[in-house]
Amino acid sequence: MNGSHHCLTNSGRGSAPVPLYAPRVFSVSDNSWVHQKILLIYGQTGDARQHSVDGNITIHHSQDSFPPITWPVYESHFKALVHLIPGPNKLRLEFTSSKIQNPIAHSSWVSINYLPLVNSPPLQLAIVLGSDSDGRFDAVPERISREGNGLETAIRKFRMAAYMWQSFTGEQMYRNKFGRRCFRFEEEWQVGTLSLRDAKSHQMRNEAKIHIIRCDRTVNDLRNLSVVGQGGTKSDASELFNVVLEAIKRYFGTGDGQMQYVSALMLDTHWDIGSQKITCHAAAGSDGDNIKLALFGSYALQSYPTAMEEVVTAFTDCTRTDTNFVANYRNECGSNWEAVNSGIGGHLRSIGRLFGCRNQESGIMCGDCILLNRSFTIREPYSTRTKAQGLRLCLNEDECNWHRLDTLRFRFHACFRLPRDSPPRSDDSVQVWPVDNGKILITSSAGIAFIEIYVDNDEICRSYLEYVDGDSGNNGIPKQIALTEAEIRRQTPGSTNKKRKIKLVIYSGILSTYTIDDISKLKSKHSTAKLPTGQVGYRGNKLGQALSLDSIPEQLFLECAFIQTKLLVSVKVYHNGFIYGLEFCYEDSTSQVFGHKNSNSTRSEFVFDTRRGEILMGFYVKMGRQIDGIGLITNLSRKSAVFGNGNGRAGHTLIPPRGYSIAGISGSVASCIEELSLIITR
Repeated sequence: MNGSHHCLTNSGRGSAPVPLYAPRVFSVSDNSWVHQKILLIYGQTGDARQHSVDGNITIHHSQDSFPPITWPVYESHFKALVHLIPGPNKLRLEFTSSKIQNPIAHSSWVSINYLPLVNSPPLQLAIVLGSDSDGRFDAVPERISREGNGLETAIRKFRMAAYMWQSFTGEQMYRNKFGRRCFRFEEEWQVGTLSLRDAKSHQMRNEAKIHIIRCDRTVNDLRNLSVVGQGGTKSDASELFNVVLEAIKRYFGTGDGQMQYVSALMLDTHWDIGSQKITCHAAAGSDGDNIKLALFGSYALQSYPTAMEEVVTAFTDCTRTDTNFVANYRNECGSNWEAVNSGIGGHLRSIGRLFGCRNQESGIMCGDCILLNRSFTIREPYSTRTKAQGLRLCLNEDECNWHRLDTLRFRFHACFRLPRDSPPRSDDSVQVWPVDNGKILITSSAGIAFIEIYVDNDEICRSYLEYVDGDSGNNGIPKQIALTEAEIRRQTPGSTNKKRKIKLVIYSGILSTYTIDDISKLKSKHSTAKLPTGQVGYRGNKLGQALSLDSIPEQLFLECAFIQTKLLVSVKVYHNGFIYGLEFCYEDSTSQVFGHKNSNSTRSEFVFDTRRGEILMGFYVKMGRQIDGIGLITNLSRKSAVFGNGNGRAGHTLIPPRGYSIAGISGSVASCIEELSLIITR
């Protein structure tokens, strides 16, 4: 099992012996620091191999800061959700069983420190409705009479589902040795709903805010936009997604560069009995634009738990789905507990897309979310989907998980930042340099985090390289790596044959990417240049895009790189909103021009301190589709201003890798410089 195995002693009793059946928590160490309100824990009562016993474990909070909640124990194994308040939390775990005597003695203590974080963007939670919606969701009559199916019930269920996503993901990050990191929610002071007792007593707590957003379309309009068959066949849901996206944009507002991460529940999803179709449902996530949106329908909402006390009940409720009232989506929801998996797990998969995850070989992004119950309960009921009895014991290896590649993305995502992480860099560039001896050098000032390897036209990554040293932060990843095609092919079974195309997607430490579509074509005549000395120079990847019809390729070898008597004293930049030309000026009053001197442009000059041996080291480039602005970087770590448009969308650093220097520059030029890359040499 992951985590530290601690025999917890009863505080205040010194080294008193631990009772035989005292609960032991394996998933979190005593006095650990965590950053989420609801923590998923697992452990054992006694030794499951020698003294296996069934019973219950009740978690008591010091000073009764949260109502005690009881969780089942099977064959000495337990899983539980723990509510934490900011600061130290001293919890008493009490095990009772009708099969053992003196249950009061079988208790232990664990201390957990909860530090809420506010230095990362939150995952916003929203319920979306039609303009004329009455705020009711599909439910069977018995559910409606017991708990209602209105907006308040939907809010409680959605909030509980959100904290389950968070606790599951936080535990997965810890198991992948990325520390106690997870996404956070925007919280507000309100009547607590995470405990049934809070809801009844109107106890005020700081809990996740649920935004209520109405579209400008009616319920009928929304239901006509997306129709899904019970087997999963569906119409194009993109129009529904776009309508919701526009409503969310209007609600939150998106200032320039302002990013919002939103998980939205479509409340007006409806099972149409006559047509046997689910209307107004979408299972979609998008990580584009300034709004990152995960949208999911409410077809299974009635089965969700409304509070922590109902989690186990929800995951063990074998009540068959009554399709006279609610849908059995994709035949995954034959019973209530399976509907919980389909709904909460399916929505979590959409959240994965919001955070940039793709389809994977296994895990949540492969559809394993229908096994979500195994992370929260020890015993699994009969499944109508598999028509088989569930697992007698759900252990760690039986659970669904986030794929390692997903957790690598999360590790470097802005929503998962911890205070100890180094500040994110504004430079998101990744540079690839095919050099001598078959080597490929990859550089990034943000560091290289991992590389996905795709064979032929496969859309799923089956092999990858990672450069992450656990939870050590971006300082723990290399800024330069060297690979060969042979090394990469050895990583991928069956791809040693050079006829098989290998595609690489390289991720930096701030998740910017660079794609090499075919590694065998990386080393070609386009990647090398014959230098004036007869040696071979190597081109890096180009920045910008040659969009103009009159754009022509251009390259310039800097004389100072080959003639010892040539001393570069300054660089003149010709610019307005774009960069027209670069003039390299030498001590002997000669110069070289890349691009052209536009007579109507502004001319700015950067002068090197040649007495101190200052030389040109590289460029800092601001770009949208073209080169918008450029700055110069020297070997003395001095940077010029950004000439041209310094507000270009993306910033990129062009510096040769270690052991190489600038031999020249190449690119494409029309009325302005449209593409730019370095030519380097040893």
